[in-house]
Amino acid sequence: MTVSPLDRADHSPHDVIIIGGSFAGVSAAMQLARARRRVLLIDAGLPRNRFVESAHGFLGQDGRPPREIIGTALSQLSAYPTFSFLAGQAQQARRSGAFFEIELGGKGIIRGRRLILATGVGDELPEIAGMRERWGLSIFSCPYCHGFEVAERRLGVIANHPMSAHQAVLVSDWGPTAYFTQGRFEPDEDLLPLFHARNIAVERNPIVEILGRDTAIEAVRSADGLTVPVEAIFTAPRTCLTSPLAEQLGCHIEDGPLGPLISVDDQKRTSVEGVFAAGDVTSMMANATMASAAGVMAGVSAHRSLVFESTTQG
Repeated sequence: MTVSPLDRADHSPHDVIIIGGSFAGVSAAMQLARARRRVLLIDAGLPRNRFVESAHGFLGQDGRPPREIIGTALSQLSAYPTFSFLAGQAQQARRSGAFFEIELGGKGIIRGRRLILATGVGDELPEIAGMRERWGLSIFSCPYCHGFEVAERRLGVIANHPMSAHQAVLVSDWGPTAYFTQGRFEPDEDLLPLFHARNIAVERNPIVEILGRDTAIEAVRSADGLTVPVEAIFTAPRTCLTSPLAEQLGCHIEDGPLGPLISVDDQKRTSVEGVFAAGDVTSMMANATMASAAGVMAGVSAHRSLVFESTTQG
């Protein structure tokens, strides 16, 4: 990566400011840089995928560490003269006339005509001993991203919300699966035939600890002291917004199945004119390809809004 944190970032207005530099953010930046628009990408360096060793299912990038993929993307973006990158935390956002103003801790105020929020979400993991240190290593949320690597092992799905039983049915395609209801999330009647057909074991005693050496998993222990052999675990945690910017700007926030999401239309426009959003912060479907595609759409839509604005004003 050849872009240093302050290489081209200055305080004159940009056409578009993008907050968040993971798959959605860099994909949006590429469209705008190629459109020769002055685009600034601001990133705090805390992507949701920072806990995983490799990205999977991403066409042409399968098996590469996410940080390497983003590093390559930033190196490629640095070849475009209108692209700037700034490492930092965007703390405040507001509209000021025709511009949006972004306050950066210790780095002043940045102004832009359009704003793309690719700020991502955070995972709220179940309070189970041994889970946090294994997250992204032997405990996962997405079987499409990590199921192949643990296929045919003894798999467990720890319920965390009413949709968890659906996840267990999917996970069973990768190996023998036990579904831990945590005493709260029983399979719906319409799913029971699939549970039976796929030999999914239902365990109703709440899991309180994950057992194994280092980040490996050997078993889980329930509240009554019993252990069940398991070698990899899937759970879909509830999510939270990691940035207050959307709320500060007045963007509509909807209640998604797993947590709050920024509402967008099919062009990735939010409820606030001039503000777009993309990636995990707008969709419960967390996937590198989907996030990248959403970023492309947000970048193209922001560019189109600038073009048609100037045409109308001209």
